[in-house]
Amino acid sequence: MIRIILNGKKAGLDEIRSAVSILREEKSSIEIRVTWEHGDAERLVNEASQEGIQRIVAAGGDGTLNEVVNGMAKLASNKRPELAIMPLGTANDFATACYIPLDPLDALRLAVYGTTSAIDIVQANDRYFVNIASGGFGAQVAADTPVQLKNFFGGGAYALSAVVKALNFTHSQGHLSAEGIEMEGSAIMGAVCNGRQAGGGQVLAPNAYINDGLLDCLVIYTFPFTDVGQVIQEILDPSSGGKYVKRFQTKWLESWPKQTRSVNLDGEPYKTNHLRIDVLPAEIQLVLPKDCPCLIN
Repeated sequence: MIRIILNGKKAGLDEIRSAVSILREEKSSIEIRVTWEHGDAERLVNEASQEGIQRIVAAGGDGTLNEVVNGMAKLASNKRPELAIMPLGTANDFATACYIPLDPLDALRLAVYGTTSAIDIVQANDRYFVNIASGGFGAQVAADTPVQLKNFFGGGAYALSAVVKALNFTHSQGHLSAEGIEMEGSAIMGAVCNGRQAGGGQVLAPNAYINDGLLDCLVIYTFPFTDVGQVIQEILDPSSGGKYVKRFQTKWLESWPKQTRSVNLDGEPYKTNHLRIDVLPAEIQLVLPKDCPCLIN
């Protein structure tokens, strides 16, 4: 039995209804539950588990997926259904990086017939995420970068827009600890990545894998205007160890900002003055295409 947890804002779309009708003709055991407000997806995950549903489909955007993952993480491991994704959001960053089809029919066919792989999720205090946690100006930069600039510069548009906004962005003072790492100072952005991209296609961790038991982390220190060129180069070259852009891998991370800060967990806001993040290896069985580039063999 497969149950779709569908974001209520998408329930009336013709392409969704068509996809469900076609798959029901091929495989009749498909049920649908529709969300109305925040918290519904998590509740529906719990209900699916209690009713013995073998596989659930998170049908919505990154926020829907995040809520479903939070619901699954709170279940005992032997009570968790398998998870599939039907990406219906604006960004669909996690699904896109994993090569999950964006066409509703193709996505649902994969969700119904595809095979699963064990993937990591991440715990952040009492919350969970599957893709990326970011703080600072990163999410705002991705949202504000003009389409024309993205088309003209390609990946460099993010770097250029980031630098421009950083010059007027209020930095964050604090301390960060990770495996073998202690960092102190002023930063304008931080990202902890299980997946590879956020903000509508901005690749923050091109070498991240969702089944390697590691987090790929990015910190951009505050920098003077005279070093803008150097910052751009460091952002564009993930292999370099830069002066202002720091990248590292870890299984855990702890951060103490001097003031309460807002963090985006898969795009969902979360305010805190202390953040403990831990990777939870192989926690969820996720349906993925065979050519998914985010799996390490």
